[in-house]
Amino acid sequence: MLTSKQNEEIREHMEKAQNPVFFFDNDPDGLCSFLLLQRYLGRGRGVPVKSYPSLDAGYFRKIEELNADYIFILDKPDVSDEFWKEVGQINIPVVWIDHHYMNKEKVPDFVFYYNPLFNEPSSSEPVTALCFDLTKRKEDLWLAVIGCVSDSFLPDFYKSFKEEYPEFSIKANSAFDVIYKSKLGEVIKVFGNGLKDTTSNVVNMLRFLSKAKSPYDLIEENTKNYSLLKRSVQIDKKYKKLFDKAKKVAENSGGVLFFKYSGDLSISAELANELYYNFNDKVIVVAYAKRVKVNLSVRGKKIKDKFLKVIENIEGARGGGHEDAVGGQLNIEHLDEFKRRFQEILGN
Repeated sequence: MLTSKQNEEIREHMEKAQNPVFFFDNDPDGLCSFLLLQRYLGRGRGVPVKSYPSLDAGYFRKIEELNADYIFILDKPDVSDEFWKEVGQINIPVVWIDHHYMNKEKVPDFVFYYNPLFNEPSSSEPVTALCFDLTKRKEDLWLAVIGCVSDSFLPDFYKSFKEEYPEFSIKANSAFDVIYKSKLGEVIKVFGNGLKDTTSNVVNMLRFLSKAKSPYDLIEENTKNYSLLKRSVQIDKKYKKLFDKAKKVAENSGGVLFFKYSGDLSISAELANELYYNFNDKVIVVAYAKRVKVNLSVRGKKIKDKFLKVIENIEGARGGGHEDAVGGQLNIEHLDEFKRRFQEILGN
């Protein structure tokens, strides 16, 4: 976790921010981190970051469009040099909260950077947990649990959530149990699917969630959440078809499950997580091919270093993440080379 002093510093920044913009990673952990801070502060606009792996310069225009006086970056492990160059010229404070390992020397001097890994290298809390620790709003407990569990982290305060929302809870040994076996998993799916909608619908979702009072608001259909739930059902149907195909591949694979797909839906991380939950004796590689690029989601015990070793000599390849869960991207013409090198390194 962050220290009490660091939490107080962040609160001071938030109080100074009259019109902040929150850039957050395009997943439920990033989304819930934003919601916790916005609901605590009562102001600010959120912008989900879909560029991978970094927050790129194209998002700078949002700062000007929204007339922001403060910038918060949440759950984003990398920010492009071009973005920093633009921000460095406008003299706006930047607060960056993250939980991924990175070289602190890459953080510009004008950025207030907070990462629990620099306090405790073995820290595993997602950014949602960090944000909940500094806001401590009991009415937002459900959002904090959603963000943490979605990022494969079962927080201590899940016990309080079980007491308050028993219908959404189960006795769980891991975050994956909650995701795939409880009613809360359905709500987490709505959060993730909602971020895959059109920009206008995502904006509407953010407005809705900024005022939502409980997980019941996400499952009881009404005029406010109709389009959000409809979109989630549509995505879920496509997801289930892909997952069934991947399961058949898994049943006939050895120690490595490699599943490639294409189309208009980027859900490689979700597929990789559920496949790993069902086949945790295998290394999972899900490759989403779109045009000239391939996004990779890889799951396996202590897989990060091996993955980074595979891509280090592949031109244009990049990636990172956590010890057992990483993501990456490479040019599609290098996919076969990646598969070959990956098999070689795992074999060794």
